[in-house]
Amino acid sequence: MKFIDEAKVYIKAGDGGNGVASFRREKYIPMGGPDGGDGGRGGSIYMVADRNLNTLVDYRYTRKFLAQRGENGRGSDCYGAAGEDIIMRVPVGTVVYDLNTEELLADLPQDGMKVLLAQGGKGGLGNIHFKSSVNRSPRKCTKGEEGQEFELRMELRVLADVGLLGLPNAGKSTFIRAVSAARPKVADYPFTTMHPNLGVVRVDDNRSFVIADVPGLIEGAADGAGLGIRFLKHLQRTRVLLHLVDLAPFDPEADPVRDAHAIVQELEKYDPSLAAKPRWLLLNKLDLIPEEERQQQVDDFVAAYRQLSGFDGLHFAIAAISGEGCKTITYALMEALEHMEPPLPLGDDDDETDSPAPVQE
Repeated sequence: MKFIDEAKVYIKAGDGGNGVASFRREKYIPMGGPDGGDGGRGGSIYMVADRNLNTLVDYRYTRKFLAQRGENGRGSDCYGAAGEDIIMRVPVGTVVYDLNTEELLADLPQDGMKVLLAQGGKGGLGNIHFKSSVNRSPRKCTKGEEGQEFELRMELRVLADVGLLGLPNAGKSTFIRAVSAARPKVADYPFTTMHPNLGVVRVDDNRSFVIADVPGLIEGAADGAGLGIRFLKHLQRTRVLLHLVDLAPFDPEADPVRDAHAIVQELEKYDPSLAAKPRWLLLNKLDLIPEEERQQQVDDFVAAYRQLSGFDGLHFAIAAISGEGCKTITYALMEALEHMEPPLPLGDDDDETDSPAPVQE
């Protein structure tokens, strides 16, 4: 199935049915009084997170969702039926914005979470509500209210604890294969990863975490170079970033220190809060360096990189293709994650967020 992580749709809740002006007419009851019923409410539109879905492909081709209108009221005190609600099922991790205002409307980071996106209109009142001691034959009734409507922009942001970051061919897919059961494509050319891959890293029977591999970044990604930065949104829910660096690039003119710094600069251009996440360095491809030179090359890189970028995080040296050093990093990650707070849904840390719709049920 093609991986679709963005979609734009139009939704409209159902209008309420109209109330009716009606009078009771029975034999031998010449003045039966008003008996007009109310209109039914319009159908509402809800969104539900479903862990069995992993793409927004259903909303790439179906772009309009129109809920049913409420029925009009009828005589004999008959109220109109309510319109049927619409349930939009989306993958866990979907974020919904108002397309016109870019206001955050909903964030669904948990399976089964249900959010009201568009409220159906209330039904109009029949003339039975307008009778009084001075108006025994009211001919007044009201129309139903209009349902809410929105143009929505939906984004899927995968749920992972750890995100992999780095240049193409740095070894991200090889690393995720080494530490989990995920089997992303691995080849000796750039951009073999075309969409995010998730892997579950099981440290022991009761402890595990999820790691995400996204397509590689190159210098100028913020301006559209390579695959650009469109997949970086999948790292925004992670708690730790692993920055993989190729210590033995094929290009003799490549500078791993400068390239690593350039990737972080692209990250800061995209989202400073993402760049501020805890970030660890994974110096990969030790197997391509003579054993007696490995430690010196690692020390030289770390010293030069710290001086250039001010990096003060942890660093590890690994050979992902053979698994050397990978178990150490998984245990270190598990221990760090157990002491971190889980990420909040978007908007929970902003007291000024004021969404007129939707509300959680």
